[in-house]
Amino acid sequence: MAKDRSSSVEYAGPMRRLLLTVLILVLAGTFIIWRIDSPRVERFRAQMTDRIVPNFDWAMAPITGTINLIRDFESYRRIAEQNRELRRELRQMQAWKEAALQLEQENARLLDLNNVRLDPRLTYITGVVLADSGSPFRQSVLLNVGARDGLVEGWATMDGIGLVGRISGVAKNTSRVLLVTDASSRVPALIQPSGQSAIVTGDNSATPPIDFLENPDLVRPGDRVVTSGDGGVFPAGLLIGQVAADRVGRLRVRLAADYERLEFLRVLRHYGTESVSDTQQVLTPNGPRTLASEARPDE
Repeated sequence: MAKDRSSSVEYAGPMRRLLLTVLILVLAGTFIIWRIDSPRVERFRAQMTDRIVPNFDWAMAPITGTINLIRDFESYRRIAEQNRELRRELRQMQAWKEAALQLEQENARLLDLNNVRLDPRLTYITGVVLADSGSPFRQSVLLNVGARDGLVEGWATMDGIGLVGRISGVAKNTSRVLLVTDASSRVPALIQPSGQSAIVTGDNSATPPIDFLENPDLVRPGDRVVTSGDGGVFPAGLLIGQVAADRVGRLRVRLAADYERLEFLRVLRHYGTESVSDTQQVLTPNGPRTLASEARPDE
């Protein structure tokens, strides 16, 4: 056993050197053949490639798969970077869109506060919203105008687009506005174009319900809801919102005023509607006229 081991050790070293020498010679010959610029050698290289390379596809498969995997990883990395960049741009665009919407709404309110004339007899004063009550049981806001500005309790307030509420308390420099959404708010309304009378009842939600409707079959979602002027608290014709139906089918009002961004409010000076006692004076200021008087205007 010892002689076999010693003989194997003696032959292992020369065999390794011989194999290494043969490998070096083969590699050197292959390198030289591949570097020779000759038509014959070129044909020989082509023939060798055609015979050897197709038979080694199984050996090249792991290398090809690894290269494709590396390329796919690089492509995935570039796609991930582009995705992050697009997400960042999308967040910026959403922020710009929100800012643009806020500026557009504020601009629309300011323009409307300066230019809209609901009634030639109505005048108004604009106030800035100072604070919100923040109570779930009472919804109101505080304005920076009060008795010094001539405000009277009960006057209607708008945000330039739709009805917001009415003055419910007046101090010297401030006043409180009770919102239409408050549970104690009741607004006589008229639904157009059907002309149905109703009451918009606040329930501390963003869409107050419509009560005491004469004929609900004539009302459709999307109809305009305006103040009717009944009771003399609110002037007639103020926009409240549009009719909408909730999940259970109850008719509600989608308010036109933007209650999420109440910044400026218009307080309408409304001294009530003058009652008509003499219809003849309304038709002809100088009294009833006869056909004879019309025929002889000089007499």
